[in-house]
Amino acid sequence: MPSDLIQRPERTAPAVSRTAPRRRTRVLALAEARWATAALVLFLVALPFQLTGAPAWSWGPLYAAAYVTGGWEPAWAGLTALREKTLDVDLLMIVAAIGAASIGQVMDGALLIVIFATSGALEALATARTQDAVRGLLDLAPATATRLDDDGSGSTVPTGDLVVGDIVLVRPGERVGADGRVLTGASEVDQATITGEPLPVAKEAGDEVFAGTLNGTGALRIRVERDASDSVIARIVAMVEEASETKAPTQLFIEKVEQRYSLGMVAATLAVFLVPLASGANLTGSLLRAMTFMIVASPCAVVLATMPPLLSAIANAGRHGVLVKSAVVMERLGQVDAVALDKTGTLTEGTPRVTDIRPLDGSGLTEDALLALAAAAEHPSEHPLARAVVDAAHTRGLRIAGMRAFTSTPGVGVRATVDGHTIAVGAPARLLYGDDDTDTVRAAEFAADLEDGGRTAVLVLRDSVPVGVLGIADRLRPDAAATVAALTTLTGGTPMLLTGDNPRAAARLAAEVGITGDEVHAGLLPQDKVEAVRRLEARGRKVLVIGDGVNDAPALAAAHSGIAMGRAGSDLALETADAVVVRDELATVPKVVALSRAARRLVVQNLAIAAVFISGLVVWDLAGHLPLPLGVLGHEGSTVIVGLNGLRLLRDTAWNRAVQNTR
Repeated sequence: MPSDLIQRPERTAPAVSRTAPRRRTRVLALAEARWATAALVLFLVALPFQLTGAPAWSWGPLYAAAYVTGGWEPAWAGLTALREKTLDVDLLMIVAAIGAASIGQVMDGALLIVIFATSGALEALATARTQDAVRGLLDLAPATATRLDDDGSGSTVPTGDLVVGDIVLVRPGERVGADGRVLTGASEVDQATITGEPLPVAKEAGDEVFAGTLNGTGALRIRVERDASDSVIARIVAMVEEASETKAPTQLFIEKVEQRYSLGMVAATLAVFLVPLASGANLTGSLLRAMTFMIVASPCAVVLATMPPLLSAIANAGRHGVLVKSAVVMERLGQVDAVALDKTGTLTEGTPRVTDIRPLDGSGLTEDALLALAAAAEHPSEHPLARAVVDAAHTRGLRIAGMRAFTSTPGVGVRATVDGHTIAVGAPARLLYGDDDTDTVRAAEFAADLEDGGRTAVLVLRDSVPVGVLGIADRLRPDAAATVAALTTLTGGTPMLLTGDNPRAAARLAAEVGITGDEVHAGLLPQDKVEAVRRLEARGRKVLVIGDGVNDAPALAAAHSGIAMGRAGSDLALETADAVVVRDELATVPKVVALSRAARRLVVQNLAIAAVFISGLVVWDLAGHLPLPLGVLGHEGSTVIVGLNGLRLLRDTAWNRAVQNTR
């Protein structure tokens, strides 16, 4: 590789922040904000003229312009809804403002328009900032990357042009341009913005890196493993944007109630106006009271109580590697009270590993020597068990001798010549014959003991004589036991294990993670998993299924909620699941459930705030005399408070509290 490729740029780069770059929508970039600003300016210009006794022609047109600039958008939205036979709250506000102007309260009506327009602009800004929090993740990935050609030369290309298989160079201090795997080099990479890890993580050949993470002092050559559109960052953005277009059941229920509530409110407003009028009350006073009542009784804050908390929780979970596909899902996750877990690829890593090395006493081999011998014979094989043996030898730093005359027999094993000896590695049942010599008997006992423990036994022969047995098993995820304990705490019951694996392997793994025998169901076909889920739901339980394979997809679809492990998950499981753990961190599952419950609590809190404001203002208006400007301020203020309260779940402290709640 030319040496100039790994040099730092001549110009010293500025210090790079550990946090995600902020992409913040400018206030005046929003149409709602521009119209609200225009209405406010017109109101503030007209007000002094009116208060100083200037003629009406000097301030009347200004107020009229304020009505138009601040009210045309909600009026149009209300009329559009009316054509679809629905009564929109926006239209009621405009009617109230026009009603106030019709009785000479032009300033009060204009103030209502200004406050209502300002409230709408703040809601639009809050929504835009929520989207910014998600889309800002795209800014983590650099715009360009150094792609290496076959001759070792490099060229600068847009990161969007990188394809799977490209080799890129990441210099010291640069951000990684694509999801991939390190080929050569060693460095420390700051992954705080993606994984939340507080300290840089050592990376060397074979380690995975993510687009947008910050490289340390070493140069890395990385093979791209995902297109830019399929990177962790891009998937977070795409799924959260999709989620923002959906509505949770609570929101849909509120919208249905809103229609009936609005009709009832119109009827109540007419009663508030007509009843005092029939009793001889003043027309202006009765109309003003009725307009005030209609404003303060409008359910704006109730409608806004649901979506901001749920969408904020989705964005927060996405930053921590859990892609929740919709607000519906985020709401439902907090309702689960039972959990069913798959075994392979979910509680385990889904990759076989050497767990036991047992040389026979008469072989003269140590554990390392036996493993190196088996790895030499298995080296050319592509069988998953062979890869496990070779990987184990590499992990131990063993020298793998050369071999020749390699042959592979499906279902039996491999045979090769290593250092002048014929080495055979394979299934004990196929390689052990009817001999009753000591080595054969001892090897058979080792193999039986390993298989009783749920591991796959691999026999090693040297010149047709058994020299040792290897045990291979799918390794348990490091966070599996802690996850099971956290889910038990959250749901009040031990999770259920649903697996197609044999009962011995299932029982052994269940014991390691803390799942009791009654909750272990092994040897299941896909339809059996579905039936187990339905039996739980028939008892009134809301079941969360966690899996990764094609055989898990039916259960994921049948469950109240389904979560798929993203890295090795099948396409069918990823499409069927309601949420995806993109980095295979099983421990994030109980955390996102706890975050969902926090969002549900915030929804209830928002509904309570809205109810207190509405009921208090209504009682004040009916029992006393509530000034129209104060009623407008109270109504719109409650809407803003509820909206901002929902955005609290965007903060990292919300995720940290969810973590604490699972301990």
